[in-house]
Amino acid sequence: MANLYYREDLSADAFAIGATVEIAGDEARHALRVSRLRVGERIMVGNGAGALGEGAVVSAAKDRFAVRFDFAAYGKATGPRIVLVQALAKGDRDERAVEQATEFGVDGIVPWQAERSVSRWVGAGVDGGAEKAAKGVAKWRRIAREASKQSLRPMIPTVGSPVLLAELCELARGGASVLVLHPEGERALSDHARERFAGGLGGAGAADDLATGSGTGADVHLVVGPEGGLSDGELEALEESGAAILRLGDTVLRTSSAGPAALAVLNVALGRW
Repeated sequence: MANLYYREDLSADAFAIGATVEIAGDEARHALRVSRLRVGERIMVGNGAGALGEGAVVSAAKDRFAVRFDFAAYGKATGPRIVLVQALAKGDRDERAVEQATEFGVDGIVPWQAERSVSRWVGAGVDGGAEKAAKGVAKWRRIAREASKQSLRPMIPTVGSPVLLAELCELARGGASVLVLHPEGERALSDHARERFAGGLGGAGAADDLATGSGTGADVHLVVGPEGGLSDGELEALEESGAAILRLGDTVLRTSSAGPAALAVLNVALGRW
């Protein structure tokens, strides 16, 4: 199977059959030195926004190569976007959640410094730690990009700025679909998804999605807490705002696996799988 490389600066018009596209810089050096890319080998090139071309490498130098497309496709998102609101977690558990959620097809990811988050992006847009938050977001974006390449995704999920509890509550009050995963939720996510998303996402409000600041109002925001779970105050605030408190099953999942597991459920309900 052909490897995928990205050039995010390309417009969809660059992906035409017969067109030649050059890849340079770190992306090219990795392909040539690590993957041992050679002239004649077939690869895919995408812009991370849905455009995808495939063809043979026609030239290769020290730090650049070129591919001529004999196939082109233009992916377009259909149905609601799924945005993972992932609480910061200790170690690399939140990063693993980003990686796996990307592989499972998430459309957007938003970091959230919950009350019980062991990892603290001091401030994280809350009280002054802008530099640490910016580095954290940049790292999550790199992880999402690499996971997208590995899973051959035409679209790289967006990674938004850290979100506050108040913003989640405002989103829910606006009628958006905010699904909070909790082991003591009275209803299963699978039951909720079958009912609410049958035939598409009806009845959603007009709120924007958190990952991009824009949207159709039909986006699904999936909220995952940290290792210690959501606090009583967070749960109460979200539920009172109209968010649905849902469980995945009878077992308790790690924060790194809860989001990807929920994505699998939603992918089936939305007809993606």
